[in-house]
Amino acid sequence: PTLLAIFGLAVTGAALVRKVPGAILWGLLATGAAGLATGVVPLPPGGGFLEFHSPGPILLKLDIVGALSVGCIVPILTFLFFDLFDTVGTLMGVGEEAGLMVDGRLPNAERALAADAGASVVGSLFGTSTVTSYIESAAGVAAGGRTGLASVVTGLLFIAAIFVTPLVAVFGQAAPIFTGVEGAPPLIAYPVTAPALITVGYLMCGALKKIDWSDATEALPAFLTVIMMPATYSISGGLAAGFISYSLLKIVSGRAREA
Repeated sequence: PTLLAIFGLAVTGAALVRKVPGAILWGLLATGAAGLATGVVPLPPGGGFLEFHSPGPILLKLDIVGALSVGCIVPILTFLFFDLFDTVGTLMGVGEEAGLMVDGRLPNAERALAADAGASVVGSLFGTSTVTSYIESAAGVAAGGRTGLASVVTGLLFIAAIFVTPLVAVFGQAAPIFTGVEGAPPLIAYPVTAPALITVGYLMCGALKKIDWSDATEALPAFLTVIMMPATYSISGGLAAGFISYSLLKIVSGRAREA
């Protein structure tokens, strides 16, 4: 898996250097094909076509009364803040990469947040996992997507992908990496999508130059945010570290109003 990811990163990097349109997409396709050819990524079952099943067991199976109990307050608030931090972090990061930010703010952000909240509610009715904004959207922005038309086309392609879900899922297939330590569980890697995400991370690092590194109250929280996201495997974890440290440092420095 490691060699496959390195191969994919090399292909994607070469395509970027050569200014090939859709460099990240070509890198994904090349890595996926190489993974299938070498057996690192297993072939999808059933020839890659989806077998449809009744949604009855999960459709509209809501326990409203149970959700109103006192014991559900903590889980609900946890989901709320995780979804909020993930969405805000994604919107700010993708908006900065797309050049949509105005004086550090995203225009019409309330509409984007409302759309995300509405999708979360509708998704729960269908029994799916949480529907929210994902930082992987930055890959589309890096490839040139800027307007709502790009989102509409992406949505239509998602609908088409439903019919070949097992085949599309190859690109997100996990591959175990055995550590060689007896009794230790294998590490889980995603060699096909890793090159794309690494490339997007590199492209988004350009925003770091706008940080005032001479001001510790600005630089340290930003640094903690960047470091804690991969360390905690969570955008929410990184943002929480940044928000908390930013507020504390501003208060300690006597600039509480800026917090």
